[in-house]
Amino acid sequence: MSDNAKRAVLEGGPGDLPERIVPVSAPGADIKVRFRGGYEHFRATARHQETTEGTLPVYEWWERTELPG
Repeated sequence: MSDNAKRAVLEGGPGDLPERIVPVSAPGADIKVRFRGGYEHFRATARHQETTEGTLPVYEWWERTELPG
């Protein structure tokens, strides 16, 4: 597995999300990013995108969950 298979590009969700290229725990697994008192959830797509770090899989935002409190 190449290093690029261990990272993904996040698409959608909050415009001020600080990182758009993030680690992936397993290919195709959903990504959950902690942000502003909750989690932004991203799902894998069949698409890839050219980035400064190479060609990476694209994950689309699909929901937000709030942390209690």
